[in-house]
Amino acid sequence: MLRLGVIINPAAGNGAGRLEGEKVISELQRESEVLDLTGSSMQDSEARARDAVADNLIDGLVVVGGDGMAHLCVNLCAEAQIPLGIVAAGTGNDAARALGLPIGDAVAGVRVIINNLRQPRNVDLVRASSSIGEFWYFGSLSVDFVALVNQRANIWKWQKGPSRYRWAMIAELASFKPIHYKAVIDGEEKEFQAMLCSVGNSPFFGGGMKIAPHSKIDDGKLDIFIVNKISRFELLKVFPRVYTGDHVTHPAVEFISATEVQLSSNIKMPAYSDGEPVGFAPITAKIAPGALRVYATSARQSSVA
Repeated sequence: MLRLGVIINPAAGNGAGRLEGEKVISELQRESEVLDLTGSSMQDSEARARDAVADNLIDGLVVVGGDGMAHLCVNLCAEAQIPLGIVAAGTGNDAARALGLPIGDAVAGVRVIINNLRQPRNVDLVRASSSIGEFWYFGSLSVDFVALVNQRANIWKWQKGPSRYRWAMIAELASFKPIHYKAVIDGEEKEFQAMLCSVGNSPFFGGGMKIAPHSKIDDGKLDIFIVNKISRFELLKVFPRVYTGDHVTHPAVEFISATEVQLSSNIKMPAYSDGEPVGFAPITAKIAPGALRVYATSARQSSVA
């Protein structure tokens, strides 16, 4: 019988994470041994998971939460070379969305994991580096206006909930200027001014935005997304269109398919990966085909038994 570690984010889903996590553990125990590795904080949970891996106590890891917890466990599983299961119980859930997993239904999420315990799916990851060193990511890495908004929102303590990011965007936009980038993309140099610039592996970003609609998580390619220099007013017009994917037709929008990119900017720019702060530019990102095994159904199969 397989031994699965479980990490629960009790704050996920506006506090519903713990209840969802209990459902997950109960369902998983019917098919496997379960070790609850949930700690008092993300750092504590990470330490417990690393200890469990080091002591050979688990064969796979299941996370109950949103993209922040998924990002943490992607790094744990990629390093340990064990499969990852995701039960989407957060607010963003972009990793689950890209994998075609159920969102907001813990029992259905566990069913997919159980159905794929014996045959995990291989998907691509990105091996990246920034001022904090090396890390893995599944979705995207932003060094742009969105990263600046995230940085501002994380500093603010007086504003809570999603409205914090809306107010942070308005505040950031008031002084925002196009960023001058220098890049080396698959060995070729490129210099440009842009409002948005991210390096993606998945189509989704920021809680369902279809930032790169044609991106695939198993094609061995990065998708570099650029919104070249436009006015702030025009940016406000373009930005909402990323929720539907209609932004791809705008003349300022550019996509570049590559396997490796190095990116620097003319100002100190924060980097955010899957919504989590990951230091500052310059950054490098290189695709790692099939680097992660996930308890998810292949796109060529049905998802739930």
